[in-house]
Amino acid sequence: MANATNEKEKRRYFKWLRGARGYSEKTIVAIERAIHQFEESTGFKDFKTFCERQATNFKKWLERSGHNGKMLSNTSKYHTLRHVNGFFSWLSTQPGYKSRINLDSVSYLTLDKRAVKDALSVRPRRFPSLEQVLELVESIKIESDIDRRDQALISLLLLTGIRYRALCSLSMGCVDLDQLKINQDPRQGVQTKGGKPIITRILPFNKKLVDIFVDWVKHLTKNLKFGPCDPLFPKTSVVQSEDGFSFEVQGVKAEFWAVGNSIRDILKRRSEDAGLPYFNPHSFRHAACQLALRYSRTPEEFKALSQNFGHEAVTTTLRSYGTLDDQRVNDVLSGIDFSGERTGNNKDFSIKDLEEFVRTKKKQLDK
Repeated sequence: MANATNEKEKRRYFKWLRGARGYSEKTIVAIERAIHQFEESTGFKDFKTFCERQATNFKKWLERSGHNGKMLSNTSKYHTLRHVNGFFSWLSTQPGYKSRINLDSVSYLTLDKRAVKDALSVRPRRFPSLEQVLELVESIKIESDIDRRDQALISLLLLTGIRYRALCSLSMGCVDLDQLKINQDPRQGVQTKGGKPIITRILPFNKKLVDIFVDWVKHLTKNLKFGPCDPLFPKTSVVQSEDGFSFEVQGVKAEFWAVGNSIRDILKRRSEDAGLPYFNPHSFRHAACQLALRYSRTPEEFKALSQNFGHEAVTTTLRSYGTLDDQRVNDVLSGIDFSGERTGNNKDFSIKDLEEFVRTKKKQLDK
């Protein structure tokens, strides 16, 4: 049973997170869930009773927890403990709790170093290849506006690596066909991560994919008479049949999707129809980043591509999306000449030269 005093303090904390720290509702929901788990482990005791033993017992409680027969991963445990740690650190500064909550006890709300390293390690992600995306797009037989929309949606996912929430909320006014540019502007209702404005150039990985998207925008403008405020990828129009006992699909309607589940449904259905493996929307972002990294040749190009994906620092691109799978590592290493025989005008770099190059370029790229 919930503790009324605890609930009052949690509401104050969430209000502070929204107003003072600017946290999104999605993040606050995750924090609320973590704190509730802690309360479950203590039997909903008053937060004033917090101590080292409760912190230690909570870690043991997480070790025993799981879902569908699977134990919690170190990543899940790490973030849960991080959220609870943050709450009690804040609570220790509040009237009535300063003398009750010891920060040394709060510090026990963490995993051991090995588990933290495992939780934060970046593992190769499963994502589609350019060939698989092309095969998926080409498998869609164009018989309706829905088919055109799905083709263009899948194409843009790869050509920009755009996040699915932003994709759902893009309006026609966000598209600049002359410069092949997408303006992810939160002021126009685009749901970007952290509400950050992002100018995204469409990366021409494949001309056919670019043409499919361009033709879709022109079709919306000329044939369906969509205006700047209408959705770039409108909802499916479902109407009641004439007999009144069933519903049928009837093209698209100028309304935005409420959530990104519809995009997942499209990818699942189209993949199943084509007999291809399903890849979730975010995996297309990984695919786009991997393709872009292969084409970049200079630090300036690398920085430009990183910004195009909405990353403020190039290290984010490398850390989150630059990890290679085993096959790609093998391909890259196979292309390296280990014979020591060099041709052309390639310059040899000493370790000292390389270290100096990295230091200099890192300063330039992270500005």
